[in-house]
Amino acid sequence: MSYFSRLTDIVTCNLSTILAEADDPSATLEEIIDEMRAGIESARRSVSTAAANEVRICQEVEELCNQSIYWRDKARQHLQESREDEARLSLMRRSEVEDLIAGIKQQHESAKSTLQHLTTTLHALEARLADALRRRTAISGRSDTTESAEKGSQSSSINLAVTSYDEREQRIEDELAALKREMGS
Repeated sequence: MSYFSRLTDIVTCNLSTILAEADDPSATLEEIIDEMRAGIESARRSVSTAAANEVRICQEVEELCNQSIYWRDKARQHLQESREDEARLSLMRRSEVEDLIAGIKQQHESAKSTLQHLTTTLHALEARLADALRRRTAISGRSDTTESAEKGSQSSSINLAVTSYDEREQRIEDELAALKREMGS
């Protein structure tokens, strides 16, 4: 039985309700964990693809910026050679490249937004899986320390321009320190 039709279903599900209604909570939880793992793998692939797209678009913008500079320099060169018509054509080409840059920069912003959204969803899915694994441990007494270490290594193996596992750990430590200061500890 499939419990989730979309990745957002995993994020928004209420495990307590699902398990309370299940005939066999342990078996149900195993199925849910399997589905969550599959969803996380899918989300990782999506994040990886989105990151590659963002990098590709960024490189394209950079290449077009270099072309713009080239056409501006070419126009100067033509003017120095008293070839005003060629200079005008070079400036027209530069204008076309600048228009293209403007359009691709919008695509780049969209790609960054998509990457951020997918990364946030991935982190939420991983958090939901961690919750399910804790519940499984509570129900069955099964230890998941190996799986947690595996999850951490899989997350850090994605070499992307996203919040890394270490950065998240540091952010948690910083927040903990701030709370301690706030409480006067």
